[in-house]
Amino acid sequence: MPNLKLQKISTKSQARAGILTTRRGKIKTPFFMPIGTVGAVKTLTYEDLEKLGAQIELSNTYHLMLRPGADYLKKVGGLHKFMNWQKPILTDSGGFQVFSLSKIRKVKDDGVEFQSHLDGKKYFLTPEESINVQLKIGSDIMMVLDECVGNPCEYSVAKTAMIRTTAWAKKCREFLNKKIVQAKNKTAQPLLFGIVQGSLYKDLRLQSAKELKELNFDGYAVGGLAVGEDAKAMYKVLDLVCPELPKDKPKYLMGVGKPEQIVEAVKRGIDMFDCVIPTREARHGRLYEFKNDNLNSKNFYQTCNLLNQKFSRDHKPINANSKFEILRKYSKAYLHHLFKIKEPLAIRLATLNNLEFYLDLMSKIRQDVERGEI
Repeated sequence: MPNLKLQKISTKSQARAGILTTRRGKIKTPFFMPIGTVGAVKTLTYEDLEKLGAQIELSNTYHLMLRPGADYLKKVGGLHKFMNWQKPILTDSGGFQVFSLSKIRKVKDDGVEFQSHLDGKKYFLTPEESINVQLKIGSDIMMVLDECVGNPCEYSVAKTAMIRTTAWAKKCREFLNKKIVQAKNKTAQPLLFGIVQGSLYKDLRLQSAKELKELNFDGYAVGGLAVGEDAKAMYKVLDLVCPELPKDKPKYLMGVGKPEQIVEAVKRGIDMFDCVIPTREARHGRLYEFKNDNLNSKNFYQTCNLLNQKFSRDHKPINANSKFEILRKYSKAYLHHLFKIKEPLAIRLATLNNLEFYLDLMSKIRQDVERGEI
């Protein structure tokens, strides 16, 4: 039975609105996942995330494996209990660290050897172990282990990584199937997503999508984007890949992105997003705010650099329409001051603002899909 129920499909684009069912609840699509890499969204509590309206959060297999450790998390009842978050969690497989931690890892056909950035200890992450760690974490949506390469990339490198990713995906699928057979409760199982790789090469992307479809995953991610290519190249890959993936399965664009990129990706059939932009930009004093409600316009939002001196006397609220009283009552001038004196409260306020913007953006997109405007 499909886990994605489509409620509205646009007549103007490939955009759709639906409900994704997980073992810890239903999620309205399209949606954005705040990133809590090591079990925490920086400066926020999970009560904050509840009030923001977050439906799901994302954590990272590799980093949680190092600290506090998968066995510890299993012992205390999983990541949900550890951080008091009862809604769904998606865990990346550690595949992105193949790209981001390239200086401290070695990729082999049977897995990846990492040298911990914490203490130098070596870890060998196989496809099976990646799934095993995610099971111990208690993930609701698990990702297969993949090899992510940067763009631009030589064809031979992209092809080797794509073939390896498919082989690992098969091992992940087989390992999880065995675990489900062995499980006492076979009705409440996590979802497993395959990841389409192939860099910017048409034949590799099509081959990856075809082979992953044959493994019948619960959902499909498009990986290896937002890693060096421009937006036009990204959209070209989405235009190619999305129609090749099952219509009744969720589509996830990993690590993307800017607000206008999210809108464009939804128009191409993407249902799920995550990105560090709202929280990372917040830490650097940049705020996101809407200029208008026309998401089809080029300038529906703007960013404000609160470090700019012009905001030192700007007594308008951080966000007059926020659901958070502190964002309605504190001024941009005060937030500018907090950044200048390096007060941690500055990052918390900016993070609340930016995640509220991103989650409100997803609500606006869904409404526009339902109204036939996207």
